[in-house]
Amino acid sequence: MAASPTTSITCDRLAFSWPDGTPVFDGLDLAVGPGRTGLIGLNGTGKSTLLKLIAGELTPASGTVRVAGEIGYLPQNLTLDTGRRVDQVLGVDRIRAALHAIEAGDPDEAHFAEVGDDWDIEERTRAVLDQLGLEAVGLDRTVGQVSGGETVLLRLAALLLRRPDVLLLDEPTNNLDLRARERLYAAVSAWQGLLVVVSHDRELLERVDQIADLRAGEVRWFGGTLSAYEEALAVEQEAAERMVRVAEADVRRQKRELIEAHDKLAGRQRMAKKAYETKREPRIVMNGRKRAAQESAGKHRLLHEDRLVRARERLTEAEGAVREDDEIRVDLPHTLVPQRRRVLSLRAAEIRGGARATLEVLGPERIALVGPNGAGKTTLLNVVAGRSAPLSGEVTVHVPLRYLPQRLDILDESLSVLDNVRRLAPDSSPQTVRAQLARFLFRKERPDQAVGTLSGGERFRASLAALMLAEPAPQLLLLDEPTNNLDLASVRRLTSALAAYRGALVVASHDLPFLRGLGITRWLTLDGELAESGPL
Repeated sequence: MAASPTTSITCDRLAFSWPDGTPVFDGLDLAVGPGRTGLIGLNGTGKSTLLKLIAGELTPASGTVRVAGEIGYLPQNLTLDTGRRVDQVLGVDRIRAALHAIEAGDPDEAHFAEVGDDWDIEERTRAVLDQLGLEAVGLDRTVGQVSGGETVLLRLAALLLRRPDVLLLDEPTNNLDLRARERLYAAVSAWQGLLVVVSHDRELLERVDQIADLRAGEVRWFGGTLSAYEEALAVEQEAAERMVRVAEADVRRQKRELIEAHDKLAGRQRMAKKAYETKREPRIVMNGRKRAAQESAGKHRLLHEDRLVRARERLTEAEGAVREDDEIRVDLPHTLVPQRRRVLSLRAAEIRGGARATLEVLGPERIALVGPNGAGKTTLLNVVAGRSAPLSGEVTVHVPLRYLPQRLDILDESLSVLDNVRRLAPDSSPQTVRAQLARFLFRKERPDQAVGTLSGGERFRASLAALMLAEPAPQLLLLDEPTNNLDLASVRRLTSALAAYRGALVVASHDLPFLRGLGITRWLTLDGELAESGPL
């Protein structure tokens, strides 16, 4: 789809709040023109909400959203009726039916009107499906017969067939396997219209023309890909930190000069008092000098107090330009697994779907579990975690184990973060748990917040804290697609945290940059059989 020069998205003084009154935007201004834009920001800043407002899925409280051109929108959480046929999802079912009727000899004019100029609709549909790697998906199959990843690509195919002017994609690579991701990357790279994509996928964000950073209800623009954005941000943050150091030095200097001003005032007051007591000059002269000294010293003191206030304001402003980048710390000593210690044994374990796995994990190995959608990675992790039993074979876990599933369903929504952790560590005092939760960036009153009110990134940190602080401490950690729905900063924090983890690690993920950052020691591919593979 070639972009028209007039294709655009404009938001003017946009305001939106959730039903409970929580504000998301208050006067947001935004203008997006043709090209590929990557919309990034911390979890909870409103990226998905902004796409829904642009797509007309939500109504702003005030302000306007104007879109010049037809919109195609792919939401993050996609639910399709499993009984619908593929051609219905693609929106070509009625044209196909009319074509088939004409081919069967039915001369009804309604069929010709339905077809219009789309005599090649089946060829175009097959071409789009082939482009997205869905060449094996028949148009007469039902949605229930395709995988979750194929469902996402089907919805994207429907949008590509419509040829909209504006394409909005919200975390499109979630739940896509590596092959499907490559197909989506290619489709995004080839897009010629206006595209806005919300994503934490680094490889996808290396295919955009510009980055829009949504932060504190405002958007800042950076030309180029994610790498260019990070380089520009690093330079900016270095300058901001330098300004903080300059401002801190200025505050210290102003404090010293204010103390000196106080000392001078006190000294002049003592001299005036002594002169008055000794009566070395006429009283009227001494009183005049006393008043003049006090006024001069007072003005001097007020001048330095004003300078200190301004110096503190400059420091506050400089600190505001420095982004918080606290790191999660999970360097917990009790998670340490000695080298060569047996951790996990799978002996001809058969799981649902007929996949088989034989595996021996020793010491603090870091294993990446990869494979196509539907191969059984999640099923295998559930079997290892004891959530389900193998169809045959043996599974033996030799150390304390904890499992973080995709759905993060290990926490009680009604309980606080603190109480959720204490459920898994009943022998730890509240004070001890609070101190440990600070490692996971839950400080002050945050441990008392109910899990049901947490953002996606906060919920993930709370789930990770509950697992890592559990008793006994986990020496084997299983993670299933842990970066899904995490913003870039949270992914960076998780990568740093797991780098310090001292136990064994098995991670199922399609996020190759994330896996490479973990220092993976073994790569295993599950596709019918569990097999060793080289680094991807």
